[in-house]
Amino acid sequence: MLQTYLLGLVIGLTGALVPGPTLVATINTSVTGGWKTGARVSAGHALIEAVIFSAIILGVSAVTAVSEYSGLIGAIGGTALVVFGILTIRGAGSGVPEGGSGSVVANPYLAGAVTSVSNPYFWLWWFSVGSALVLAAAQQAFLFALAFLAGHWSADFGWYTIVSASIHRGRRIFDERVYAWVLRGCGAFLVLFGISYLAFALEPAFRS
Repeated sequence: MLQTYLLGLVIGLTGALVPGPTLVATINTSVTGGWKTGARVSAGHALIEAVIFSAIILGVSAVTAVSEYSGLIGAIGGTALVVFGILTIRGAGSGVPEGGSGSVVANPYLAGAVTSVSNPYFWLWWFSVGSALVLAAAQQAFLFALAFLAGHWSADFGWYTIVSASIHRGRRIFDERVYAWVLRGCGAFLVLFGISYLAFALEPAFRS
C-alpha cells in the first residue's frame, strides 16, 4: 500500500509542478489570503477529484460519456478561463484588496474548483491515465485506490501550500503597483490558457 501511496504522490507532484490555471489561482489568491490559501485552493481542486474518483470506482457510464465530449469541455472551459482572467485583470487596478471577498477570483476554494473544472486537460488525464491507475489500484483492494488518491492529494496540498507561503512572505515587498502587475500577469496567463483550450476544442472543426 505504501508503494501505491508513493506512486500517487510522485504522479501528483509532477502534475502540480507544471504551470497551469490552478497554480495561477494559487499565486493570485495567496497575495491577500495568506499561507493557508494554497491548501484552500487544493481543497476546491480535491473536491472535484473526489467526485471523479467516486465515479471511476462506481463505474458510472458518464465517465466514458464525458471523455467523448472533450471538445465541448474544452470550449466551455476555455471560455470560463478567459472570463476568469479578464476579471482578474480588471480587479488589478483596485489596489491590494482585503481577504474574504465572495468573488470567484478572491475565493480560493471556488478558484480551485473553477480552474479544475474549466481545464480540459484535467478531465482528459483523469479519464485516461488517472482512471487506469485508480482501477489498477482498486483491483488489489479499495484501500489501495484510496492510498493512491491520498498520495495524489498530498502532493497537491504540499506543493500549493509551499507556493502560497512563499508568495505571502513576498507580499511584504509588494507595493500596490507591483501587486497590480502581479495580478495582471496572473490574469494574462489565465486568458492565454483559455485561448489555448479554445484552440484545442476548435481544432477538429478546422480539420473537417
